[in-house]
Amino acid sequence: MSGAGRYAPSPSGDLHIGNLRTAILAWLMARSTGRDLILRVEDLDTARTKAGAEQRQIEDLAAVGVTFDRVSPRQSERSDAYADAIATLKARGLLYECFCTRRDILEAPRAPHTPPGHYPGTCRNLTEQEKRRRRAERPAAWRLRAAAGAHVVGHDALLGELTGEVDDVVIQRNDGAPAYNLAVVVDDHSAQVDQVVRGDDLASSTPRQAYLRGLLYGEAARDEVTYVHVPLVLNAEGKRLAKRDGAVTLRSLADVGFGPERVRDLMLDSLGLPAGPLDAALGAFDLSALPREPWVFVPPS
Repeated sequence: MSGAGRYAPSPSGDLHIGNLRTAILAWLMARSTGRDLILRVEDLDTARTKAGAEQRQIEDLAAVGVTFDRVSPRQSERSDAYADAIATLKARGLLYECFCTRRDILEAPRAPHTPPGHYPGTCRNLTEQEKRRRRAERPAAWRLRAAAGAHVVGHDALLGELTGEVDDVVIQRNDGAPAYNLAVVVDDHSAQVDQVVRGDDLASSTPRQAYLRGLLYGEAARDEVTYVHVPLVLNAEGKRLAKRDGAVTLRSLADVGFGPERVRDLMLDSLGLPAGPLDAALGAFDLSALPREPWVFVPPS
């Protein structure tokens, strides 16, 4: 099986124009590099999953011309694969129990220059006696025992090198569910995904995921992935586009006279590409010519 790209929506509601634009870019990147494009439904967060959302998303993607060569199993169907990866990390002594609440982490003292959001290591070296006491109070999550000062470099086709310090990220939540960072690494490796196209708001997660992929599957597997973090779609206030901004989904835009083909052409124009079916845009697609700035979308009324 050759390498592949992927598009991985969460079935929490209808896709908005920012999601669809990223899907088009994932399609163009995969097709222009001779890769398959995989659809993967990321339904790990069951509390946010909405009935019917998956089918509506698939219909909307098809309506703007985004087609897939393969469909990966849903994350909810891959619990055994995640459990195996967690067991492997535990057996190698790379995980430890963490009993911290969100408040504990926010209020914990931390070393100067610690990157925002990084875990300060509160539970890293608890004694057995301390762990027994804490287990009686609340179930533990399991965190990765990252190497001290670990820095990982990932290559991004638009942003260049993505270098970041890796902290002790959660691998298994305290309810027993696998954490997102683990699931996406296991899923991508299993499907031989070596091209990841997603919004540039997720660029900061790349070092963590690349580091984890290296631990589980080796440095060669870590280094084979090319990332393409694309600029977001923003609202008139310069904030990330969301469904609350009005007519931003395919169905809501249709209600104000913008059919799927018109919306597709609007997104292609924002990328400097000609209107028409995606096959026509593919002939003019040049990654180096993509806009580097966010696209500000003002919904029609």
